[in-house]
Amino acid sequence: MISTKPFSIPKALVYEAYQRVRANKGSAGIDGERLEAFESNLSGNLYKLWNRLSSGSYMPPPVRRVEIEKPDGGLRPLGIPTVADRIAQMVVKLQIEPLLDPHFHADSYGYRPGKSAHQALAAAKSRCDRRAWVLDMDIKGFFDSIDRELLMRAVRKHIKEAWHLLYIERWLNAPVQHGDGRLEYTERGTPQGGVISPLLANLFLHYVFDVWVDRHWGGIQFERYADDIVCHCASQREAKRLRSLLEARFQQCGLRLHPEKTQVVYCKGGFNRQSHPVVTFDFLGYTFRPRWIKTRRGDFGLFFLGAISQKAAKAIRQEINGWPWQYWCHKELKDIRAYSLSRLRGWYHYYGLFGKSIIGNVLFHFDKRLSRWAKKKYKKLKTLMQAAKRVNKVRKENPWGFPHWQGA
Repeated sequence: MISTKPFSIPKALVYEAYQRVRANKGSAGIDGERLEAFESNLSGNLYKLWNRLSSGSYMPPPVRRVEIEKPDGGLRPLGIPTVADRIAQMVVKLQIEPLLDPHFHADSYGYRPGKSAHQALAAAKSRCDRRAWVLDMDIKGFFDSIDRELLMRAVRKHIKEAWHLLYIERWLNAPVQHGDGRLEYTERGTPQGGVISPLLANLFLHYVFDVWVDRHWGGIQFERYADDIVCHCASQREAKRLRSLLEARFQQCGLRLHPEKTQVVYCKGGFNRQSHPVVTFDFLGYTFRPRWIKTRRGDFGLFFLGAISQKAAKAIRQEINGWPWQYWCHKELKDIRAYSLSRLRGWYHYYGLFGKSIIGNVLFHFDKRLSRWAKKKYKKLKTLMQAAKRVNKVRKENPWGFPHWQGA
């Protein structure tokens, strides 16, 4: 039977895209429909989406604009697509990612299959040991500043399928709907929060930064995780020169380096260090700086190392404080464990790559909240000190109870 659809899109591809979106969960878009509601008529909704994609009539709805607070006190704008639109974006992503990813730089780690933040952090630590200067870069409003014409030029270089190009352009040009219902049509950017946005952003920076650095500054090593970039230089002069050239390069491509957050950092340990006003930088939730570390010989040495940043530690403590401790006064420890284990395990694993004792100290805040919970629940514990001793006893008897207890 000959298909009358202009685009040949397998139904199985749409179902696979739904499964990926379902695994990622996510919030509702402008229609207020959550994943559970979409699944109440799953076959009908997926067929409708496939039919529109295949016929070329699918028009992405506006994305819902939300703003989340950044650690520095600012607001980060996110664009939340509807459930159906996230599935549609995933359909295209599943097909174009295998075409684009092989072209990406080995030191591009963000949102790529087989790449991780831990790999980027390990590379940064290793290179800081060999090169004393770092250019720590911050792109101001990156996702909102992407030049769509330049981006589509890069897309067309690799993607030839007509329906891929059609829908990518439609997603880029879809309006943003604010909380008051106002629609905003923008001429630049791709919504941070969309399924396909990180892949498109990676492609954009691949040509704006990765390829350009290799071509003009082949000796420079870097780690890039989306728009978070660290460059390793042999000298302060080289780092300053690179910053100047990259400011011009980014401006040429419609981007701007943040003047305060982009900095040249001296990253050397030991006692024969040079004097420099900036000796610390943050990367992927870690702070790299000189730290006094006890050596195997028993003395102390000054080493340039990474550990969880103060911003990340503060966010963890705030999240722990927001857990339903009052409600848990009527529950048992196993209930608290069931609720908190995955979050504690995730924090301990991610921030334990370097500075395991430091993330252990941060998660000790959980133990303090646990002591307060025990004091409220068990009336025979008259003081907080008695409750803390009770928690400490449980920890010694069951070191596998929580992830950060194992090395305590």
